[in-house]
Amino acid sequence: MSHPSDNLSFWDHLDVLRSTLMRICIVAVVFMLVAFCFKDEVFAIIFAPRDTSFPTYRLFDQIAVLMGHTADASDFAVSLINTELTRQFMVHLQVSLWVGLLVASPYILVEIFRFVSPALYSAERRYAVGVIVSGYLMFMFGVALCYFLIFPLTFRFLGTYQVCNDVTNLISLESYIDTLTMLTLMMGLMSELPVVGWLLAKLGFINAGLMRRFRRHAIVGIFIVAAIITPTTDAMTLCVVALPIMLLYELTILIVSRTTARTA
Repeated sequence: MSHPSDNLSFWDHLDVLRSTLMRICIVAVVFMLVAFCFKDEVFAIIFAPRDTSFPTYRLFDQIAVLMGHTADASDFAVSLINTELTRQFMVHLQVSLWVGLLVASPYILVEIFRFVSPALYSAERRYAVGVIVSGYLMFMFGVALCYFLIFPLTFRFLGTYQVCNDVTNLISLESYIDTLTMLTLMMGLMSELPVVGWLLAKLGFINAGLMRRFRRHAIVGIFIVAAIITPTTDAMTLCVVALPIMLLYELTILIVSRTTARTA
């Protein structure tokens, strides 16, 4: 897809950029308003990890029973509080914005590609399409991984952790949303590891041998990151979180190996 003219002036480029940004903003605002109107449905999804019926808790309960332990998810219950007059409305706006951007992200990527594609050669366009599509899919994989695994385990531990029985946890709405947003963004970016590895291998900065030599260091770093993401004392939880990241690293080695073999 290309613009009508391949020889645009500086001001023509600015005009095209303005039109592109306007379309992106309009679509993002429309989806934001839709998310704002469907408040009950959106927050039912966002608050689902607080409920013991959440699939992740039921799954870990079943695993615990199979391993001969007693399931304790039935005792899991955390209530959220609000202490500021305008906070709930502001959180509603914030969540609607993020949901609108997430839903509109495919269209946003298409518009950005339409803007930059005339400056690329045909081979570069094919590579760009591959990078954009794979990067988007990997990011969404990270979002799903965080929602169904990372955040529930983190929230369950931190939400019920007590230094003393006399201290009651009162989790604020803002803390819940900020933690969910931060972890989702972090896991989405970490899931881009295979795509980044492919790009670096394509540019000749890394190779599979280098990644294999530093595998031990990478494993240590992965466990450190997993411990930060889910600061629990449960070794099983730590391994469950670290395992997908380790698999991403191994997948990156495989992708880098094939990339360097083709370019050799």
